[in-house]
Amino acid sequence: MRVDIFDFELPTENIALRPAKPRDSARLLGVKRDGPFQDLSVLDLPSLLNPGDVLVFNDTRVIPAQLEGQRGEARIGATLHKRIDLRRWQAFVRNAKRLREGDEIRFANGVAAHAESRLDDGSWTLFFPGDEPVEVLLERAGQMPLPPYIAGKRPTDAQDREDYQTMFAARDGAVAAPTAALHFTPRLMEALAARGVGTETLTLHVGAGTFLPVKAEDTQDHRMHAEWGTIDAATAERLNAARAAGNRVIAVGTTSLRLLESATGEDKVIRPFEGDTAIFITPGYTFRAIDGLMTNFHLPKSTLFMLVSALMGLDRMQAAYSHAIAQGYRFYSYGDSSLLLP
Repeated sequence: MRVDIFDFELPTENIALRPAKPRDSARLLGVKRDGPFQDLSVLDLPSLLNPGDVLVFNDTRVIPAQLEGQRGEARIGATLHKRIDLRRWQAFVRNAKRLREGDEIRFANGVAAHAESRLDDGSWTLFFPGDEPVEVLLERAGQMPLPPYIAGKRPTDAQDREDYQTMFAARDGAVAAPTAALHFTPRLMEALAARGVGTETLTLHVGAGTFLPVKAEDTQDHRMHAEWGTIDAATAERLNAARAAGNRVIAVGTTSLRLLESATGEDKVIRPFEGDTAIFITPGYTFRAIDGLMTNFHLPKSTLFMLVSALMGLDRMQAAYSHAIAQGYRFYSYGDSSLLLP
């Protein structure tokens, strides 16, 4: 289907440059298949869920994967996208025309990498020599990789190291935050537990490809970048048991949703999963694993707006976004949230 049908106009003043303080004070738009929209707060979430429902969080941790350096006199920017092995990462490179295979890029604080090879999609394989773990090198030389729509309006600062990390962050590897979970706080988790809502975690290391625009005119011509994820057997078993008991599984964020759907067969059984997924969900897709989604507001013509349109219907999501814009909801990574219950 044509990509331009997923377009909409978003005023720049609706783009959030900082998160709500406290995190759980953000607004929440309740969206069902039909009926009026609900203008709520994230703190209202427990009252919208039933005892026995299960929220599924992504426990990936964002690493400071944005690097600025030089190759000779040329300035080179690199955003690490996906780990290849212990010392190699796939990276999107700015000013890549000045880079040749075998070149050394010198970053800050004595950190360097070798440009090993250019890949078919234009990204590069970077090799980090030495004995120190790459994560240690990134802590020394890197910055948090804020989305372009924030980084283009203000510089990254020390506050982003805290703001752009969820309370569930435990496993290093993401270069973008699973932003729906940024709204959760200990007091909200206590209220959910008191309501009888269950929680589970999985891991999907979100890649920088999540920020890339869809350049194709038709969705069938768009290629998703792969991301690595894992769901263990015990988690899959508990989620299957919850659904078998008639309870709902609600993904917190599109990253959790995409991994759950990747791990689920046509029989709607969630199975253990470890590996890459490049699942691309557009209208017409039949959901197998989830019964709802909590998610922030996404970019026009993005794969994530296509995903929520697949869940709720394109007309319904266009109407929901028009309502959100008119009511002053804050969009994107640091913005407000929505609860989609088809």
